[in-house]
Amino acid sequence: MKQTIQGITLHVWSRVKLLMRWILFSILSGLSIGLIGTFFFYCMKYATDARASYPWLLFFLPVGGVLIVASYRFMHDEKDSGTNLVLSAIHSGESIPLKMAPLIFLSTVLTHLFGGSAGREGAALQLGGSIGNSLGRQLGFDQKDQHIMIMCGMSAAFSALFGTPMAAAIFSMEVVSVGIMHYSALVPCVISSLIAKGIAGYFSIVPEQFVIGSIPDFHFMTGAKTVLLAICCAGVSVLFCIALHTSEHLYQKYLKNPYLRILAGGAILILLTLLVGSQDYNGAGMPIIEACFENEYVPYGFLLKILFTAATLGAGYKGGEIVPSFFIGATFGCLFGNLLGFAPSLCTAVGMGAVFCGVTNCPITSLLICFELFGFEGMPYFLLSIAISYMLSGYYGLYHSQKIVYSKYKTEFINRKTH
Repeated sequence: MKQTIQGITLHVWSRVKLLMRWILFSILSGLSIGLIGTFFFYCMKYATDARASYPWLLFFLPVGGVLIVASYRFMHDEKDSGTNLVLSAIHSGESIPLKMAPLIFLSTVLTHLFGGSAGREGAALQLGGSIGNSLGRQLGFDQKDQHIMIMCGMSAAFSALFGTPMAAAIFSMEVVSVGIMHYSALVPCVISSLIAKGIAGYFSIVPEQFVIGSIPDFHFMTGAKTVLLAICCAGVSVLFCIALHTSEHLYQKYLKNPYLRILAGGAILILLTLLVGSQDYNGAGMPIIEACFENEYVPYGFLLKILFTAATLGAGYKGGEIVPSFFIGATFGCLFGNLLGFAPSLCTAVGMGAVFCGVTNCPITSLLICFELFGFEGMPYFLLSIAISYMLSGYYGLYHSQKIVYSKYKTEFINRKTH
């Protein structure tokens, strides 16, 4: 009996020590990455505001592209694979170079300053992943614990920039391997996410929130319309993924030199912007998302955003794909709601969640981010649309290094990468 009690005591004490260890390192990660993420947020805000005040900055986009390519070459990182490297490092044990952090920081700010069409979360994941990995190495962690530190850093950076700590904590665990989650990272990711959110809040970063005008009662007909919207959103998410990967392939096939590639991409974006007659599709596009909740939309806006983002990222400009996916989902959802006469602002929110799920293959994160951005009242619509979009989007995804460990259709181990 005495030996049993001693064994239980030792077991509990070892777990408590492990908990205290991860709490300490998660706080360190949340503080450091939260501060860097906050600085990055304000740099991005300055770049966006500057371009809005001086639209002629768009004509310097090719110059900004040359600076981006030159900076990666100067740091001997010509074959940068971005977020794919972060995900691959968790699978394979590759090391993420710390130089990725300043490179993605600078290049994303330049992309937005001069009018590239991209988001900011790609930079967040790469910033957080590279800094988290470096912290793990400096603290003498073994390879498996360094993987947790990478996820911890990703959660902290995502939370600081988006102000969605629940979704940020889960996203880094869910996005790596579809079908399983690395629950060993749960405590570190949660704590670092909350700390980073607190840091961002202290420096007056207000998280994004959107108000849905009216939410009808959930019944058979509204559910059927939601199913139809989700089916369409799954198709739109697949189209977005194909456009991104195809544009990258075409740029690299016909323009081997990265300088020529990014110069051509800049010229294409300038031409597209002049043809459209506005800069609504440059940058991240948050004002357009907000306008959709007021039922102000362009019917083909989602197609233009796909085109602009594919032209930007395929050429070698830096940023992220997730905010553009929100833009695409919002504009398509608003269009759908107006065509069917079905709660356009609700369809805008549903479209954002469903397209995000389709391109990331992260249903739990998608549901949580809907709750944090739109509130809980639309829960049945979010739940239904995300489930269907996850299933019908197939094995397409934004990140080639993301693994589909278990099939979406059967209880079957497949362990394959996304299209």
